[in-house]
Amino acid sequence: MKADVLIIGGGIQGCATAYHLARRGASVILLEKDYAGRHASGVNAGGVRLLGRDMAEVPLSKASMEMWQTLDQELGHNTGFRRQGVINIAADQTDMTTLRAREAKMLAAGYTHERILSRAELLDRLPHVSRDCAGGAISEKDGYAIPYKSTSAFRHAAERYGAQIIEGEELIGLRRIGAAWLAQGARNRYEAETVVNCAGAWADRIALMIGDNVPLSHAAPMLMITARIPHFASPVVGAVSRQLSFKQFENGTVLIGGGAKGFADRASNRTRLDYAKLACAARTTAEFFPIMRRASINRMWAGLEAYMPDNLPVIGPAANADRAFHAFGFSAHGFQMGPIVGQAMADLVLTGRSRFDLSPFRINRYDRKVL
Repeated sequence: MKADVLIIGGGIQGCATAYHLARRGASVILLEKDYAGRHASGVNAGGVRLLGRDMAEVPLSKASMEMWQTLDQELGHNTGFRRQGVINIAADQTDMTTLRAREAKMLAAGYTHERILSRAELLDRLPHVSRDCAGGAISEKDGYAIPYKSTSAFRHAAERYGAQIIEGEELIGLRRIGAAWLAQGARNRYEAETVVNCAGAWADRIALMIGDNVPLSHAAPMLMITARIPHFASPVVGAVSRQLSFKQFENGTVLIGGGAKGFADRASNRTRLDYAKLACAARTTAEFFPIMRRASINRMWAGLEAYMPDNLPVIGPAANADRAFHAFGFSAHGFQMGPIVGQAMADLVLTGRSRFDLSPFRINRYDRKVL
C-alpha cells in the first residue's frame, strides 16, 4: 500500500495530522496498533486548558484554543467541547505570590488571557470552595471536551477527505530506501515519501527506527468519576500547588484527576491502579470542596501516557533522517493542543516550515553539545 504520508499512531495528534494533510490533498495512511483513541487520547481528563501553560507552549496553545471554539462545525462531528473556564485555586498567600509572579511574566510577554481572582471573586465563581482559599487565576475561554469523541471527530473528518485509518496494525519495521520509507506492519507492507511519528507512549521505539534517540518515559495517569451529585461547579478546577483537578459534567458526575500515576506495563498494553494515590486525590478534592465528602466513586481507570524529562513535547522534523517528523511526548497535557499540532505537522510536511517557533520542542534538545 502506498501513500504520500504514513502516520504512526491513532491518538488525537495522529488523527488531527491525518485530517489536516488529507484536507490539503495529500494521500494519507495512518497505522494504529490498537484502535484510534485507545490510549492517552481516549481516556484522559479532557481538559482544554490554556491556563498555566509553559511559556514555550503558549503560542501553540492560544492558536489551538481559538480552533476549539468552532471545532465541531469545522469537523462536522461533536467533540463534546464546553467553554466553561478553568480556575486554578490558590490555597494560601504563597500560592497568590506565585500567581502574581506569573502574571507579571505573562504580561511582559504580551499575554492577557490569564486573570487573577481575589478571594471574593473565587467564592463568587465557586461558592462551595473552602473558605480558607486565598484566591486563584482564571482563563475564560478554557473548558473541556470528551476525549474519545474529539479523537473520533478528527478520525472521521480525515476519512471524509480520503485518509485511510488502519487499526489493529502494529508497525514492526521501518527503513528508508532511496526516496521512500518502507514500513512493515503486522499484516501488510506500506510505502510513503514521508513518515510522521505520533505513537505516544511507544514513540521512542518508532523514533529509533527513524534514527533518532529520545529520553521518553511512560506512566499511567489515573482518573475516577463519581455518581451524580447536585451541581456545584461550572468551571474546570485545578490548584496552584496541590494535585487537584476536577470537572463536573452536565449530568452531575464529577471527574477527578490531579496527576496521580498508577502502574504502566507498556509491553503488555496494560495499566494497574494505585488505590492509595487515588484515595489521596479524593481527600484533596474534599479538602478544597467539602461538598465532595458525600460523593461516591463510580469508576476508576488509567491510560498510558508518554512523558519527556522537561514535560515539553517533541514537535518537529527528525534530527537524523529526511522526510520524517515527530509529534509525541505531551506529558499529560497534549489533548488541548491536538488541533494546532495537526495543522503544524501538515505545514511541516507540505511546506517544510511552521509559523510557530518549534525549536523548544526539537527532538535533539537533549543531545550533548560539542564545544
